[in-house]
Amino acid sequence: MRKIDIASSRAAAPAPQARLVRVGAESEGQRLDNFILRLSKGVPKSHLYKAIRDGQVRVNKGRCRADTRLQAGDQVRIPPLRLPDPGARRPVPPASFPVLYEDAHLLVIDKPAGVAVHGGSGVSFGLIEQLRAARPDERMLELAHRLDRETSGVLMVARSRKALVALHDMMRNSLGHKHYLALVTGDWVNDRQHIRLPLLKYLTPGGERRVRVDALGKAAHTIVTLKHRYGGDYSLVGAELRTGRTHQIRVHLAAQGHPIAGDEKYGPEAVRQALFAQGLRRMFLHACRLEIAHPVTGELLCLEAPLPPACQAFLDGLAQRRGPGPATAQRPARIR
Repeated sequence: MRKIDIASSRAAAPAPQARLVRVGAESEGQRLDNFILRLSKGVPKSHLYKAIRDGQVRVNKGRCRADTRLQAGDQVRIPPLRLPDPGARRPVPPASFPVLYEDAHLLVIDKPAGVAVHGGSGVSFGLIEQLRAARPDERMLELAHRLDRETSGVLMVARSRKALVALHDMMRNSLGHKHYLALVTGDWVNDRQHIRLPLLKYLTPGGERRVRVDALGKAAHTIVTLKHRYGGDYSLVGAELRTGRTHQIRVHLAAQGHPIAGDEKYGPEAVRQALFAQGLRRMFLHACRLEIAHPVTGELLCLEAPLPPACQAFLDGLAQRRGPGPATAQRPARIR
């Protein structure tokens, strides 16, 4: 029987080589991380982001960031990326979500609260991964924008590269009108108020991402309108985004002394616990309406997601307990 030297056999095996990939026109404007993930099925995001931080991933021979937008003709160096232990990775469970609009280029869904839009940062998978698992024959499904995990409502997903590039460009230029409903603590006074406060991202000592009002931050503009007062304890407001900064509505409202009810990052813990005791186990922020041109046809779309039943039931309970306040002569109609 021939004796095989396993060590020699392993040593003789060629080492994995880095790949040089030329970006095609169909990938123009795509984020670097999404581009590589599409070409490296099964590779955990944590491995990819570490490779980018370590400088192993290069664009045109230069170091880059995960959110680098690629251009047609760019050359991307993709290092050998380690696949996970086959026994350690759970398959993504497929899930469907309420569809608000769908055509060949665009899918708009009503995202529930408590669902991350994508995996990462301690979340093994998110809504987009579950959508892909539920629609395995789809050629492409990519997030056009994001909502915080605890925010519900209108979320756009591109079904074509043309739509994705157009939507990303529209989001960067703050085109369209994004409307939210938020329940805030306290008695909101102004019927209509423009909040223009610059916002700066930072990390807490524990590594958690946060945002604060800071003169060194990026310009941010939110228009807030009063919808209803609930006895001075809570107020329902509408918020229209004129810019799209991370946690913009949450930080702008908290900076006015009226944090969103249930906000674990920028609001009082006592309020969150009180909401839990009354059956509302989420932050009360809902993306209720999005008015935007179709990314391919140019047709004006008005996409609406009704207030979730749990939020509507909580408002109904507040109205019954508080009765009409001094600023409201009658109980408001159901919020849409």
